[in-house]
Amino acid sequence: MRTAAIKRKTKETDIEVSVNLDGTGTSSVSTGIGFFDHMLDLLARHSRIDLAVKAVGDLHIDHHHTTEDVGIALGQAVRQALGGMAGITRYASVHMPMDETLSRVVIDISGRPILVFKVAFPRDKVGDFDTELVREWFNAFAMNAGVTLHVETLYGENSHHIAESCFKGLARALRAAVAIDPRAAGEVPSTKGQLGG
Repeated sequence: MRTAAIKRKTKETDIEVSVNLDGTGTSSVSTGIGFFDHMLDLLARHSRIDLAVKAVGDLHIDHHHTTEDVGIALGQAVRQALGGMAGITRYASVHMPMDETLSRVVIDISGRPILVFKVAFPRDKVGDFDTELVREWFNAFAMNAGVTLHVETLYGENSHHIAESCFKGLARALRAAVAIDPRAAGEVPSTKGQLGG
């Protein structure tokens, strides 16, 4: 089983995250931020990664610290669960529709973290969630998971749909990239013989 658990506690947040990369997509998520919980639930469901997130943060200030720190902890958990990364597919590319919206998410589990995020939101908020925090979460996740991640919304009009297509796109890309390639089981998918350096 490729599993990991991370605890992160600062003066701003107290977070516990666990993942099972070979799960069925079950989730137990509680961050105190309804829209964010929805995004994490669908991330689990569509990636088939079992995910538990319990976060208590300084929501009386805003949602920034909680959103970013969950991204950090989840990224660290995914990286830890991947271990030596032997046999993984490594690359994946997904076009994800959500009604009128279409987003493209491309991932390389390279050990070289970078985020390219080309997404514009028509509104500043979905409910009481700041849409600018979508980028903050993706950046925190990519940096800490050690992945190269390109996210681009090709078109869309509804901010909820745009965010959802990005999270669902990441879910499906992760599902494919972390999967064990039966033709390369036991091999690290790199000419260097290692990933991450």
